[in-house]
Amino acid sequence: MKIIAETANCVGAGMCANVAPSVFDIDAGTGLVRVLTEAGDVPADQVGAVSDAIAVCPAQALQWAQDDGA
Repeated sequence: MKIIAETANCVGAGMCANVAPSVFDIDAGTGLVRVLTEAGDVPADQVGAVSDAIAVCPAQALQWAQDDGA
């Protein structure tokens, strides 16, 4: 599964980084979410934590990438 972080919507609350610190961080320069995994790929053992991060994001800046069938 892949995660998309819309930095244009991010408010830098950091809740995602608290819930799933191996997947998300807050960039020191911009103060916005940064995805730490290669190409947004979420390891299977982090899917639950990322789903929780999506749920608690106050700006709704996180979402699962849609499978385009390719």
